[in-house]
Amino acid sequence: MKFIKTALITLLVTGSLFAISMTMFQSVTPEKATLLQSGKTKKFCPVCGMTLNMFYKTNHAAEHNGHEKQYCSIHCLVEDKELNHLDLKDIKVVDVTSLKFIDAKKAYYVVGSKKKGTMSMVSKYAFKNLDDAAKFAKENGGSVMDFNGAYMEARKDFANDARMINKKQTKASKMGKMMYNKICKKTDEKFKTIADAKAYIIEKNLCGDLKPKQLQAIGLYLYKR
Repeated sequence: MKFIKTALITLLVTGSLFAISMTMFQSVTPEKATLLQSGKTKKFCPVCGMTLNMFYKTNHAAEHNGHEKQYCSIHCLVEDKELNHLDLKDIKVVDVTSLKFIDAKKAYYVVGSKKKGTMSMVSKYAFKNLDDAAKFAKENGGSVMDFNGAYMEARKDFANDARMINKKQTKASKMGKMMYNKICKKTDEKFKTIADAKAYIIEKNLCGDLKPKQLQAIGLYLYKR
Protein backbone atom coordinates (compact mmCIF):
# COMPACT_ATOMS: atom_id res chain seq x y z
CA MET A 1 0.00 0.00 0.00
CA LYS A 2 2.84 2.40 0.86
CA PHE A 3 4.44 1.65 -2.53
CA ILE A 4 1.18 2.34 -4.36
CA LYS A 5 0.69 5.63 -2.52
CA THR A 6 4.26 6.71 -3.28
CA ALA A 7 3.83 5.81 -6.94
CA LEU A 8 0.62 7.80 -7.13
CA ILE A 9 2.27 10.86 -5.63
CA THR A 10 5.14 10.53 -8.08
CA LEU A 11 2.70 10.45 -10.98
CA LEU A 12 0.97 13.54 -9.65
CA VAL A 13 4.22 15.40 -9.14
CA THR A 14 5.48 14.64 -12.63
CA GLY A 15 2.15 15.69 -14.09
CA SER A 16 1.25 12.40 -15.73
CA LEU A 17 -2.23 12.49 -14.23
CA PHE A 18 -2.57 16.22 -14.67
CA ALA A 19 -1.44 16.67 -18.27
CA ILE A 20 -3.04 19.70 -19.83
CA SER A 21 -4.50 19.30 -23.25
CA MET A 22 -4.82 22.60 -25.06
CA THR A 23 -7.15 20.78 -27.43
CA MET A 24 -9.99 21.43 -24.98
CA PHE A 25 -12.47 23.50 -26.94
CA GLN A 26 -12.69 26.13 -24.20
CA SER A 27 -8.94 26.69 -24.03
CA VAL A 28 -6.75 29.35 -25.59
CA THR A 29 -3.10 30.14 -24.98
CA PRO A 30 -2.47 32.82 -22.31
CA GLU A 31 -1.44 35.28 -25.03
CA LYS A 32 -4.89 35.09 -26.66
CA ALA A 33 -6.84 35.60 -23.44
CA THR A 34 -7.98 39.09 -22.43
CA LEU A 35 -7.86 39.59 -18.66
CA LEU A 36 -10.17 42.36 -17.48
CA GLN A 37 -9.51 41.98 -13.78
CA SER A 38 -6.32 43.05 -12.06
CA GLY A 39 -4.13 42.11 -9.12
CA LYS A 40 -2.28 38.96 -8.13
CA THR A 41 -5.31 36.74 -8.76
CA LYS A 42 -6.21 38.17 -12.18
CA LYS A 43 -5.49 34.89 -14.01
CA PHE A 44 -7.98 32.94 -11.90
CA CYS A 45 -11.76 32.78 -11.54
CA PRO A 46 -12.65 34.51 -8.25
CA VAL A 47 -15.29 31.88 -7.44
CA CYS A 48 -13.74 28.50 -8.29
CA GLY A 49 -10.10 29.47 -8.86
CA MET A 50 -9.90 27.91 -12.32
CA THR A 51 -7.24 29.33 -14.65
CA LEU A 52 -9.15 31.64 -16.97
CA ASN A 53 -7.38 30.99 -20.26
CA MET A 54 -8.04 27.26 -19.91
CA PHE A 55 -11.78 27.96 -20.08
CA TYR A 56 -11.61 31.25 -21.94
CA LYS A 57 -14.37 30.60 -24.48
CA THR A 58 -16.91 30.48 -21.65
CA ASN A 59 -15.49 33.46 -19.71
CA HIS A 60 -17.88 36.08 -18.37
CA ALA A 61 -17.06 39.36 -16.65
CA ALA A 62 -18.94 41.97 -14.66
CA GLU A 63 -18.35 45.14 -12.69
CA HIS A 64 -18.70 45.06 -8.93
CA ASN A 65 -18.05 48.12 -6.79
CA GLY A 66 -16.00 49.71 -9.54
CA HIS A 67 -13.83 46.65 -10.17
CA GLU A 68 -13.96 43.99 -12.86
CA LYS A 69 -14.52 40.38 -11.91
CA GLN A 70 -13.85 37.72 -14.54
CA TYR A 71 -15.39 34.27 -14.33
CA CYS A 72 -14.57 31.00 -16.04
CA SER A 73 -18.24 30.34 -16.68
CA ILE A 74 -21.81 31.55 -16.42
CA HIS A 75 -22.16 29.08 -13.53
CA CYS A 76 -19.66 31.05 -11.43
CA LEU A 77 -21.32 34.33 -12.46
CA VAL A 78 -24.66 32.94 -11.22
CA GLU A 79 -23.05 31.84 -7.94
CA ASP A 80 -21.69 35.34 -7.25
CA LYS A 81 -24.98 36.99 -8.20
CA GLU A 82 -27.50 34.59 -6.67
CA LEU A 83 -25.70 32.95 -3.73
CA ASN A 84 -23.28 35.72 -2.79
CA HIS A 85 -25.86 38.41 -3.63
CA LEU A 86 -23.39 40.65 -5.44
CA ASP A 87 -24.76 43.54 -7.48
CA LEU A 88 -23.05 42.75 -10.78
CA LYS A 89 -23.27 45.32 -13.55
CA ASP A 90 -22.23 45.55 -17.21
CA ILE A 91 -22.10 41.77 -17.72
CA LYS A 92 -19.91 40.68 -20.61
CA VAL A 93 -19.12 37.36 -22.28
CA VAL A 94 -16.45 36.11 -24.66
CA ASP A 95 -17.57 35.77 -28.27
CA VAL A 96 -16.38 32.32 -29.36
CA THR A 97 -15.67 33.54 -32.88
CA SER A 98 -13.56 36.65 -32.19
CA LEU A 99 -12.37 35.77 -28.64
CA LYS A 100 -13.33 39.32 -27.61
CA PHE A 101 -15.61 40.37 -24.79
CA ILE A 102 -19.06 41.57 -25.86
CA ASP A 103 -22.20 42.78 -24.09
CA ALA A 104 -23.79 39.59 -22.75
CA LYS A 105 -27.30 40.98 -23.16
CA LYS A 106 -26.69 41.36 -26.90
CA ALA A 107 -25.10 37.92 -27.32
CA TYR A 108 -26.61 34.79 -28.81
CA TYR A 109 -26.02 31.72 -26.65
CA VAL A 110 -25.96 28.12 -27.80
CA VAL A 111 -27.09 25.99 -24.85
CA GLY A 112 -26.72 22.22 -24.76
CA SER A 113 -24.26 21.59 -27.60
CA LYS A 114 -22.01 18.53 -27.71
CA LYS A 115 -19.03 20.72 -26.81
CA LYS A 116 -18.08 20.24 -23.18
CA GLY A 117 -19.41 22.75 -20.69
CA THR A 118 -17.44 24.66 -18.07
CA MET A 119 -18.54 24.02 -14.48
CA SER A 120 -21.73 22.58 -15.96
CA MET A 121 -22.99 19.38 -17.53
CA VAL A 122 -24.89 21.51 -20.07
CA SER A 123 -22.59 23.67 -22.19
CA LYS A 124 -23.28 27.35 -22.81
CA TYR A 125 -21.32 29.24 -25.49
CA ALA A 126 -21.92 32.80 -26.67
CA PHE A 127 -21.62 34.55 -30.03
CA LYS A 128 -21.86 38.14 -31.20
CA ASN A 129 -23.58 37.24 -34.47
CA LEU A 130 -26.71 35.16 -34.82
CA ASP A 131 -25.35 33.49 -37.96
CA ASP A 132 -22.31 32.23 -36.03
CA ALA A 133 -24.52 30.89 -33.25
CA ALA A 134 -26.85 29.18 -35.72
CA LYS A 135 -23.92 27.60 -37.56
CA PHE A 136 -22.41 26.37 -34.29
CA ALA A 137 -25.75 24.88 -33.22
CA LYS A 138 -26.18 23.18 -36.58
CA GLU A 139 -22.75 21.57 -36.33
CA ASN A 140 -22.76 20.78 -32.61
CA GLY A 141 -26.38 20.71 -31.52
CA GLY A 142 -27.98 22.88 -28.86
CA SER A 143 -30.55 25.66 -28.77
CA VAL A 144 -29.95 29.32 -29.60
CA MET A 145 -31.23 31.77 -27.00
CA ASP A 146 -30.47 35.16 -25.48
CA PHE A 147 -28.59 35.93 -22.27
CA ASN A 148 -31.71 35.78 -20.12
CA GLY A 149 -32.51 32.33 -21.45
CA ALA A 150 -28.96 31.07 -20.87
CA TYR A 151 -28.91 32.60 -17.39
CA MET A 152 -32.16 30.89 -16.46
CA GLU A 153 -30.77 27.57 -17.74
CA ALA A 154 -27.67 28.08 -15.59
CA ARG A 155 -29.86 28.78 -12.57
CA LYS A 156 -31.94 25.68 -13.28
CA ASP A 157 -28.79 23.55 -13.63
CA PHE A 158 -27.04 25.12 -10.64
CA ALA A 159 -27.82 22.60 -7.89
CA ASN A 160 -26.90 19.55 -9.98
CA ASP A 161 -23.79 21.24 -11.30
CA ALA A 162 -22.76 22.29 -7.79
CA ARG A 163 -22.93 18.69 -6.60
CA MET A 164 -20.84 17.57 -9.55
CA ILE A 165 -18.27 20.32 -8.91
CA ASN A 166 -18.09 19.55 -5.19
CA LYS A 167 -17.37 15.89 -5.93
CA LYS A 168 -14.56 16.78 -8.34
CA GLN A 169 -13.10 19.40 -6.00
CA THR A 170 -13.10 16.98 -3.06
CA LYS A 171 -11.14 14.46 -5.11
CA ALA A 172 -8.73 17.12 -6.40
CA SER A 173 -8.22 18.49 -2.88
CA LYS A 174 -7.17 15.04 -1.64
CA MET A 175 -4.63 14.84 -4.44
CA GLY A 176 -3.53 18.38 -3.64
CA LYS A 177 -2.90 17.37 -0.03
CA MET A 178 -0.63 14.51 -1.14
CA MET A 179 1.33 16.79 -3.46
CA TYR A 180 1.57 19.56 -0.84
CA ASN A 181 2.97 17.17 1.76
CA LYS A 182 5.41 15.72 -0.76
CA ILE A 183 6.83 18.72 -2.63
CA CYS A 184 5.78 22.03 -1.04
CA LYS A 185 7.24 24.28 1.61
CA LYS A 186 4.75 24.48 4.45
CA THR A 187 2.61 27.47 5.38
CA ASP A 188 -0.02 28.28 8.01
CA GLU A 189 -1.53 31.01 5.84
CA LYS A 190 -5.35 31.04 5.55
CA PHE A 191 -7.10 31.97 2.32
CA LYS A 192 -10.46 33.53 1.52
CA THR A 193 -10.60 32.08 -1.99
CA ILE A 194 -8.97 29.37 -4.08
CA ALA A 195 -7.59 32.11 -6.31
CA ASP A 196 -5.86 33.70 -3.30
CA ALA A 197 -4.29 30.37 -2.41
CA LYS A 198 -3.02 29.83 -5.95
CA ALA A 199 -1.59 33.35 -6.17
CA TYR A 200 0.21 32.82 -2.83
CA ILE A 201 1.69 29.50 -4.00
CA ILE A 202 3.11 31.26 -7.06
CA GLU A 203 4.31 34.38 -5.24
CA LYS A 204 6.10 32.41 -2.50
CA ASN A 205 7.25 29.64 -4.86
CA LEU A 206 5.96 27.09 -2.37
CA CYS A 207 5.98 24.08 -4.68
CA GLY A 208 8.30 24.84 -7.57
CA ASP A 209 7.08 24.58 -11.12
CA LEU A 210 3.53 23.26 -11.32
CA LYS A 211 1.18 22.44 -14.14
CA PRO A 212 -2.15 24.33 -14.00
CA LYS A 213 -4.14 21.37 -12.67
CA GLN A 214 -1.50 20.62 -10.05
CA LEU A 215 -1.67 24.25 -8.94
CA GLN A 216 -5.47 24.03 -8.82
CA ALA A 217 -5.37 20.88 -6.69
CA ILE A 218 -2.91 22.28 -4.15
CA GLY A 219 -4.77 25.58 -4.08
CA LEU A 220 -8.01 23.74 -3.37
CA TYR A 221 -6.39 21.87 -0.50
CA LEU A 222 -4.91 25.00 1.10
CA TYR A 223 -8.23 26.82 0.76
CA LYS A 224 -10.32 23.98 2.20
CA ARG A 225 -8.05 22.69 4.98
